[in-house]
Amino acid sequence: MGKALIIAEKPSVATDISKALGGFKKQDDFYESEHYVLSSAVGHLLQICVPDQYEVKRGKWTFAHLPMIPPHFDLKPIEKSEARLRLLLKLIKRPDVDTLINACDAGREGELIFRYIVQYSKAKKVIKRLWLQSMTPAAIREGFAALRDDTTMRPLADAAVCRSESDWLVGINGTRAMTAFNSKTGGFHLTTVGRVQTPTLAILVEREERIKYFVPRDYWEIHGTFKAKAGEYEGRWFDEKFSRADGDADLKPERLWDIARAQSIREKCFGSTGCNN
Repeated sequence: MGKALIIAEKPSVATDISKALGGFKKQDDFYESEHYVLSSAVGHLLQICVPDQYEVKRGKWTFAHLPMIPPHFDLKPIEKSEARLRLLLKLIKRPDVDTLINACDAGREGELIFRYIVQYSKAKKVIKRLWLQSMTPAAIREGFAALRDDTTMRPLADAAVCRSESDWLVGINGTRAMTAFNSKTGGFHLTTVGRVQTPTLAILVEREERIKYFVPRDYWEIHGTFKAKAGEYEGRWFDEKFSRADGDADLKPERLWDIARAQSIREKCFGSTGCNN
Protein backbone atom coordinates (compact mmCIF):
# COMPACT_ATOMS: atom_id res chain seq x y z
CA MET A 1 0.00 0.00 0.00
CA GLY A 2 1.35 3.41 -1.02
CA LYS A 3 1.49 6.59 1.00
CA ALA A 4 -0.69 9.68 0.80
CA LEU A 5 0.95 13.08 0.37
CA ILE A 6 -0.78 15.75 2.44
CA ILE A 7 -0.33 19.30 1.14
CA ALA A 8 -1.30 22.09 3.54
CA GLU A 9 -1.49 25.76 2.61
CA LYS A 10 1.19 26.95 5.05
CA PRO A 11 3.87 25.37 7.25
CA SER A 12 2.07 26.11 10.53
CA VAL A 13 -0.92 24.04 9.39
CA ALA A 14 1.35 21.17 8.39
CA THR A 15 2.82 21.26 11.90
CA ASP A 16 -0.66 21.17 13.47
CA ILE A 17 -1.65 18.19 11.31
CA SER A 18 1.52 16.29 12.21
CA LYS A 19 0.83 16.78 15.91
CA ALA A 20 -2.85 15.82 15.60
CA LEU A 21 -2.21 12.61 13.65
CA GLY A 22 1.02 11.66 15.40
CA GLY A 23 3.80 9.32 14.30
CA PHE A 24 5.58 11.83 12.06
CA LYS A 25 9.30 12.51 11.83
CA LYS A 26 10.56 15.85 10.52
CA GLN A 27 12.80 15.72 7.44
CA ASP A 28 13.92 19.12 6.17
CA ASP A 29 10.69 20.85 5.02
CA PHE A 30 8.39 17.85 5.20
CA TYR A 31 7.19 15.22 7.65
CA GLU A 32 6.82 11.51 7.11
CA SER A 33 5.05 8.69 8.92
CA GLU A 34 4.15 5.09 8.13
CA HIS A 35 1.17 6.07 5.98
CA TYR A 36 1.67 9.76 5.15
CA VAL A 37 4.08 12.28 3.71
CA LEU A 38 3.20 15.81 4.85
CA SER A 39 4.33 19.19 3.58
CA SER A 40 2.88 22.55 2.65
CA ALA A 41 2.85 25.38 0.21
CA VAL A 42 3.57 28.91 1.38
CA GLY A 43 0.46 30.45 -0.12
CA HIS A 44 0.31 30.65 -3.91
CA LEU A 45 3.25 28.99 -5.64
CA LEU A 46 2.10 29.44 -9.24
CA GLN A 47 0.45 32.11 -11.32
CA ILE A 48 -1.25 31.96 -14.68
CA CYS A 49 0.40 33.41 -17.75
CA VAL A 50 -0.17 33.62 -21.48
CA PRO A 51 1.70 31.10 -23.66
CA ASP A 52 4.58 32.89 -25.42
CA GLN A 53 3.12 32.42 -28.88
CA TYR A 54 0.00 34.42 -27.93
CA GLU A 55 1.66 37.18 -25.93
CA VAL A 56 1.83 40.76 -27.18
CA LYS A 57 5.03 42.46 -26.10
CA ARG A 58 4.91 45.56 -23.93
CA GLY A 59 5.86 47.94 -26.73
CA LYS A 60 2.77 46.86 -28.70
CA TRP A 61 0.09 47.56 -26.09
CA THR A 62 -2.32 49.21 -28.50
CA PHE A 63 -6.06 49.07 -29.05
CA ALA A 64 -5.39 47.04 -32.20
CA HIS A 65 -4.28 44.11 -30.02
CA LEU A 66 -7.28 44.23 -27.64
CA PRO A 67 -9.04 42.37 -26.23
CA MET A 68 -6.34 39.97 -25.15
CA ILE A 69 -8.06 36.58 -24.71
CA PRO A 70 -5.68 33.62 -25.07
CA PRO A 71 -7.15 30.22 -25.96
CA HIS A 72 -5.65 28.81 -22.76
CA PHE A 73 -3.34 29.77 -19.89
CA ASP A 74 -0.02 28.36 -18.82
CA LEU A 75 1.34 28.30 -15.27
CA LYS A 76 4.64 29.75 -14.14
CA PRO A 77 6.32 29.53 -10.72
CA ILE A 78 6.33 32.54 -8.43
CA GLU A 79 10.02 33.24 -8.09
CA LYS A 80 10.21 33.88 -4.33
CA SER A 81 8.60 30.51 -3.50
CA GLU A 82 10.09 28.41 -6.29
CA ALA A 83 12.16 26.30 -3.88
CA ARG A 84 9.01 25.17 -2.05
CA LEU A 85 7.38 24.27 -5.37
CA ARG A 86 10.36 22.11 -6.32
CA LEU A 87 10.07 20.27 -3.00
CA LEU A 88 6.35 19.53 -3.51
CA LEU A 89 6.91 18.39 -7.08
CA LYS A 90 9.59 16.00 -5.85
CA LEU A 91 7.25 14.60 -3.19
CA ILE A 92 4.33 14.30 -5.63
CA LYS A 93 6.47 12.29 -8.05
CA ARG A 94 7.70 9.85 -5.41
CA PRO A 95 6.81 6.33 -6.60
CA ASP A 96 5.51 5.34 -3.16
CA VAL A 97 2.99 8.23 -3.15
CA ASP A 98 -0.28 7.15 -4.78
CA THR A 99 -2.74 9.62 -3.21
CA LEU A 100 -2.73 13.41 -2.86
CA ILE A 101 -4.68 15.00 0.00
CA ASN A 102 -5.59 18.65 -0.36
CA ALA A 103 -5.26 20.08 3.14
CA CYS A 104 -5.17 23.71 2.02
CA ASP A 105 -7.58 26.16 3.63
CA ALA A 106 -11.27 25.32 3.25
CA GLY A 107 -12.34 27.73 0.53
CA ARG A 108 -11.91 28.77 -3.06
CA GLU A 109 -8.33 30.06 -2.76
CA GLY A 110 -7.17 26.98 -0.90
CA GLU A 111 -8.63 24.87 -3.67
CA LEU A 112 -6.85 26.95 -6.30
CA ILE A 113 -3.44 26.73 -4.61
CA PHE A 114 -3.63 22.93 -4.55
CA ARG A 115 -5.11 22.53 -8.05
CA TYR A 116 -2.44 24.63 -9.70
CA ILE A 117 0.31 22.60 -8.00
CA VAL A 118 -1.22 19.33 -9.22
CA GLN A 119 -1.82 20.75 -12.71
CA TYR A 120 1.78 21.93 -12.97
CA SER A 121 3.09 18.55 -11.78
CA LYS A 122 1.01 16.72 -14.42
CA ALA A 123 0.44 14.01 -11.80
CA LYS A 124 -2.35 11.49 -12.36
CA LYS A 125 -2.93 10.34 -8.82
CA VAL A 126 -5.98 9.90 -6.62
CA ILE A 127 -7.06 13.17 -4.98
CA LYS A 128 -8.82 13.53 -1.64
CA ARG A 129 -9.95 16.69 0.18
CA LEU A 130 -9.45 17.47 3.85
CA TRP A 131 -12.10 20.06 4.75
CA LEU A 132 -11.46 21.73 8.10
CA GLN A 133 -13.47 24.48 9.80
CA SER A 134 -11.43 24.18 13.00
CA MET A 135 -7.77 23.45 13.67
CA THR A 136 -8.20 21.64 16.98
CA PRO A 137 -6.55 18.18 17.10
CA ALA A 138 -9.98 16.51 17.39
CA ALA A 139 -11.32 18.41 14.37
CA ILE A 140 -8.26 17.46 12.31
CA ARG A 141 -8.64 13.77 13.18
CA GLU A 142 -12.37 13.91 12.40
CA GLY A 143 -11.58 15.56 9.05
CA PHE A 144 -9.19 12.76 8.08
CA ALA A 145 -11.83 10.21 9.01
CA ALA A 146 -14.21 11.85 6.51
CA LEU A 147 -12.07 12.88 3.53
CA ARG A 148 -14.07 14.18 0.58
CA ASP A 149 -13.85 12.69 -2.91
CA ASP A 150 -12.36 14.73 -5.72
CA THR A 151 -15.62 14.71 -7.70
CA THR A 152 -17.47 16.57 -4.95
CA MET A 153 -14.82 19.32 -5.01
CA ARG A 154 -14.71 19.86 -8.77
CA PRO A 155 -17.34 22.65 -8.80
CA LEU A 156 -15.33 24.64 -6.22
CA ALA A 157 -12.12 23.99 -8.13
CA ASP A 158 -13.73 25.17 -11.39
CA ALA A 159 -15.05 28.30 -9.65
CA ALA A 160 -11.56 29.02 -8.31
CA VAL A 161 -9.97 28.70 -11.75
CA CYS A 162 -12.75 30.81 -13.27
CA ARG A 163 -12.14 33.58 -10.73
CA SER A 164 -8.39 33.47 -11.33
CA GLU A 165 -8.65 33.63 -15.11
CA SER A 166 -11.40 36.26 -15.16
CA ASP A 167 -9.36 38.46 -12.82
CA TRP A 168 -6.42 38.13 -15.18
CA LEU A 169 -8.53 39.00 -18.22
CA VAL A 170 -10.07 42.07 -16.54
CA GLY A 171 -6.70 43.22 -15.24
CA ILE A 172 -4.63 42.73 -18.37
CA ASN A 173 -7.19 44.14 -20.80
CA GLY A 174 -8.06 47.07 -18.57
CA THR A 175 -4.40 47.84 -17.92
CA ARG A 176 -3.42 47.68 -21.57
CA ALA A 177 -6.42 49.72 -22.68
CA MET A 178 -5.81 52.49 -20.13
CA THR A 179 -2.07 52.43 -20.81
CA ALA A 180 -2.70 52.76 -24.56
CA PHE A 181 -5.13 55.63 -23.93
CA ASN A 182 -2.77 57.52 -21.64
CA SER A 183 0.20 56.92 -23.96
CA LYS A 184 -1.49 58.01 -27.19
CA THR A 185 0.30 61.37 -27.21
CA GLY A 186 3.71 59.74 -26.76
CA GLY A 187 5.77 57.86 -24.21
CA PHE A 188 4.68 54.89 -22.15
CA HIS A 189 2.38 55.67 -19.22
CA LEU A 190 1.59 52.44 -17.41
CA THR A 191 -1.90 52.59 -15.87
CA THR A 192 -2.80 49.48 -13.92
CA VAL A 193 -6.37 48.21 -13.63
CA GLY A 194 -7.71 45.36 -11.49
CA ARG A 195 -11.05 43.88 -10.41
CA VAL A 196 -10.35 44.65 -6.75
CA GLN A 197 -7.64 47.28 -7.07
CA THR A 198 -9.56 49.74 -9.22
CA PRO A 199 -12.84 50.02 -7.25
CA THR A 200 -10.84 50.12 -4.01
CA LEU A 201 -8.76 52.98 -5.37
CA ALA A 202 -11.96 54.73 -6.49
CA ILE A 203 -13.34 54.50 -2.93
CA LEU A 204 -10.14 56.05 -1.56
CA VAL A 205 -10.17 58.84 -4.13
CA GLU A 206 -13.83 59.61 -3.46
CA ARG A 207 -13.20 59.71 0.28
CA GLU A 208 -10.15 61.93 -0.15
CA GLU A 209 -12.21 64.32 -2.29
CA ARG A 210 -14.90 64.52 0.40
CA ILE A 211 -12.26 65.28 3.03
CA LYS A 212 -10.55 67.85 0.81
CA TYR A 213 -13.72 69.81 0.08
CA PHE A 214 -15.44 69.30 3.43
CA VAL A 215 -17.13 72.42 4.81
CA PRO A 216 -18.00 72.24 8.54
CA ARG A 217 -21.59 73.03 9.51
CA ASP A 218 -23.06 73.45 12.97
CA TYR A 219 -25.95 71.25 14.04
CA TRP A 220 -27.67 70.45 17.31
CA GLU A 221 -29.01 67.33 18.99
CA ILE A 222 -31.42 67.13 21.89
CA HIS A 223 -30.63 64.62 24.63
CA GLY A 224 -32.76 64.11 27.71
CA THR A 225 -32.97 62.07 30.88
CA PHE A 226 -36.39 60.56 31.52
CA LYS A 227 -37.92 59.08 34.64
CA ALA A 228 -39.89 55.86 34.71
CA LYS A 229 -41.03 53.44 37.39
CA ALA A 230 -37.97 51.25 36.71
CA GLY A 231 -35.64 54.26 37.00
CA GLU A 232 -34.09 56.86 34.71
CA TYR A 233 -33.09 56.36 31.10
CA GLU A 234 -31.37 58.44 28.43
CA GLY A 235 -33.18 59.46 25.27
CA ARG A 236 -32.46 61.44 22.11
CA TRP A 237 -34.92 63.35 19.97
CA PHE A 238 -35.30 62.38 16.31
CA ASP A 239 -37.55 63.45 13.50
CA GLU A 240 -40.11 60.70 12.84
CA LYS A 241 -40.85 62.15 9.38
CA PHE A 242 -37.20 62.39 8.34
CA SER A 243 -36.22 61.76 4.72
CA ARG A 244 -32.98 62.56 2.92
CA ALA A 245 -34.69 63.76 -0.23
CA ASP A 246 -31.82 65.90 -1.50
CA GLY A 247 -29.17 63.20 -0.98
CA ASP A 248 -27.19 65.22 1.58
CA ALA A 249 -25.16 62.62 3.50
CA ASP A 250 -24.85 64.94 6.51
CA LEU A 251 -28.60 64.95 7.12
CA LYS A 252 -29.69 62.57 9.88
CA PRO A 253 -33.01 62.22 11.75
CA GLU A 254 -31.48 63.29 15.08
CA ARG A 255 -29.77 66.43 13.75
CA LEU A 256 -31.28 69.91 13.90
CA TRP A 257 -29.80 72.64 11.74
CA ASP A 258 -31.78 75.53 13.25
CA ILE A 259 -30.89 76.43 16.84
CA ALA A 260 -34.21 78.22 17.35
CA ARG A 261 -36.10 75.03 16.50
CA ALA A 262 -33.81 73.00 18.74
CA GLN A 263 -34.46 75.33 21.67
CA SER A 264 -38.21 75.21 21.01
CA ILE A 265 -38.27 71.41 21.15
CA ARG A 266 -36.11 71.47 24.27
CA GLU A 267 -38.55 73.81 26.03
CA LYS A 268 -41.47 71.55 25.15
CA CYS A 269 -39.64 68.60 26.70
CA PHE A 270 -39.39 70.39 30.05
CA GLY A 271 -43.16 70.54 30.14
CA SER A 272 -43.51 66.78 29.63
CA THR A 273 -44.03 64.35 32.48
CA GLY A 274 -40.82 62.70 33.65
CA CYS A 275 -38.34 64.83 31.67
CA ASN A 276 -35.33 66.15 33.59
CA ASN A 277 -33.35 67.98 30.87
